[in-house]
Amino acid sequence: MLLAATLASLAGARPEYRFDEKTQSCRNLKDGQLEWDSRGYGEGGKIFRDLCKKCHSRDNDQNAPFLWNESKTSEAWNRVFTERYPKCAKNGAWDSATAEELRKVNDYLYRFSENSRDKFDNC
Repeated sequence: MLLAATLASLAGARPEYRFDEKTQSCRNLKDGQLEWDSRGYGEGGKIFRDLCKKCHSRDNDQNAPFLWNESKTSEAWNRVFTERYPKCAKNGAWDSATAEELRKVNDYLYRFSENSRDKFDNC
């Protein structure tokens, strides 16, 4: 019983909003499919898999670091997308994605980041 209550409280601990510095707007993370669910990949997770994981997978041949959603904190993922500092952003690998697709990937990574279970964001 205690385990069920603990798991239920953890499930609700995901952040519900994200302030998007690039657009200076508050993004609602409760709407839409962001995560990888049992029916397949949610939208943000699917774009992450299709766009990012093709290079950032284990044992890749592009010398790209292995990444998963918990590789960085929420704030660090926001910096990655706001400042576009990764080598892949600068060399044009992100150019195949629309601005909205990149926002959805940022939303997904922010919501399911290393420290996301500790966040209770209010925009």
